[in-house]
Amino acid sequence: MNNIRKTNNQDQPLKDPLRRFSLFSTKPPLSKLYIEPTTQCNLQCRTCIRNSWDEPIGSMDMTVYRKLLSDLKDFKTLNTIAFWGYGEPLAHPEIVNMVAEAHEIGLKTEVITNGHLLDKDMAKGFIQAGLDTLVVSVDGTTQVSYEDVRIGGDLSRVEENIGALNELLAKMSGKKLNVGLEFVIMRSNINQLPDLAHKAHSMKADFIMLTNLLPCTEDMKDEILYWISATVNDVEERSKWSNELMLPRMDLRAEYLTPLLEFLKRLDRPMPAIRNIPQEYCCPFVQRGSAAIIWSGDVSPCIALMHSYRCYILGREKFIKRYSVGNIAHEKIGDIWNKKTYQSFRDRVLTFDFSPCVQCSGCSYSETNVEDCFGNVHPVCGDCLWARSVLLCP
Repeated sequence: MNNIRKTNNQDQPLKDPLRRFSLFSTKPPLSKLYIEPTTQCNLQCRTCIRNSWDEPIGSMDMTVYRKLLSDLKDFKTLNTIAFWGYGEPLAHPEIVNMVAEAHEIGLKTEVITNGHLLDKDMAKGFIQAGLDTLVVSVDGTTQVSYEDVRIGGDLSRVEENIGALNELLAKMSGKKLNVGLEFVIMRSNINQLPDLAHKAHSMKADFIMLTNLLPCTEDMKDEILYWISATVNDVEERSKWSNELMLPRMDLRAEYLTPLLEFLKRLDRPMPAIRNIPQEYCCPFVQRGSAAIIWSGDVSPCIALMHSYRCYILGREKFIKRYSVGNIAHEKIGDIWNKKTYQSFRDRVLTFDFSPCVQCSGCSYSETNVEDCFGNVHPVCGDCLWARSVLLCP
């Protein structure tokens, strides 16, 4: 069943009256799970929420994971499991088996990694396990800029690992694995976008995903590129993206657009087709029927609520309190998905009747996600930058 949601300001004339509506399912089925194998990591990235939390480090128990897969066998709507979280998935000793066992029950699989632990044995294991997509996070195109963000990182090692993976794919006839690059754009690295195009070619990337920074420490809060665009409600200001290239909203400043346009030119690809995104708040995670599971088995309705941490929204410090709707170790994922409290949360998000904190100057309510000035209680989403297409889900 579809719901028609009005997305324009009624006081403003429309160039195209068809743009005033967006269609989406009011009861989206569960279609994608994000699973956090571990919160262990081999790097200390300046952009990570691990810099502003106080939570234990842990890894998912394979007994819990296998119970989940058993419960999913009759869940016909699910098609993809993405292994991603606030840790390095490849640090989990059973990550290849996790992929293989998901593949065995007919699910597509994705892994998002920093690429350092992807040695030849693991690369071969992933290919044989049937991994569909590997996304490699790189936030710099030189060793100096890369290590400035990813402390302890070695960009040449990442490139060598992806090169070895591509060689294995060439030798293993009939095997296909999509490789993508993810790049968090900031003031300090926006001028490296043209070089990113070269990296993408050399690494034989099938797609590129650009997203903005969510600062989690005060020293990073001025690195954002969306001071204005995060609050704009104009379809003409929206991002342009396609299956091969995903772009977030960013300020239309010459110093940002110049490297972006050069990046597109060096990719030697046509400008992505315009995809209309609703003018008001719109949560793609909930709309697409996604859910997230942290290493302990707790189920969260979105990746932003997987953990408790501090961040900065347009310079304002904010505390995010985690939110769990159940635990797969003790409950079936289908029962969790169909809980009234979870359904009610999804309904609230699709309606998005939260106070528009991003567009407000900020008040005491906006200091946390516990409640808002409309009377909504935890978790409230009025400050969500994913719902503004400023940050993109991996």
